[in-house]
Amino acid sequence: MAKVLNNAQIEALPYRPCVGIMLLNQENRVFVAQRIDNPGEAWQMPQGGIDDGEEPLVAALRELEEETGTAKAELLAESSSWLTYDLPHDLVPKIWKGRYRGQKQKWYAFRFKGENSDINIETDIPEFSDWKWVEMSELPQLIVPFKRELYRKIVAEFSYLTA
Repeated sequence: MAKVLNNAQIEALPYRPCVGIMLLNQENRVFVAQRIDNPGEAWQMPQGGIDDGEEPLVAALRELEEETGTAKAELLAESSSWLTYDLPHDLVPKIWKGRYRGQKQKWYAFRFKGENSDINIETDIPEFSDWKWVEMSELPQLIVPFKRELYRKIVAEFSYLTA
């Protein structure tokens, strides 16, 4: 059973270093996928932890291939800063063994250079059950509520890529 943490204990926890990937197709639509471990209608962009000693861009390229099955992408942009989000307090003890309060993420935008058939979410360790392309403006409404503000910031930062 996960232990219960009070607000002060949670706020004292660090953020997990992570990367996020906005993958844009030729029509400027964004790749999102449905997490296997979330039964709700929550869609997200690929993201994942940074390994010890790993550079964020290297982590982003690794995560892109691990989660979408393809590396057919070209770097377009990097977020100007690290962005954070906090987990709901009841989730903190259940995720990442209670070691983090949320994530600190460096975001990268890539242009997808392949065909839809190059995307394969049935990877060695699948995280997604389904995927689709959506308009960038739709992203905040598709993600779990506690990540909506983060997604609004990402959309604001990268919206010039679809202008």
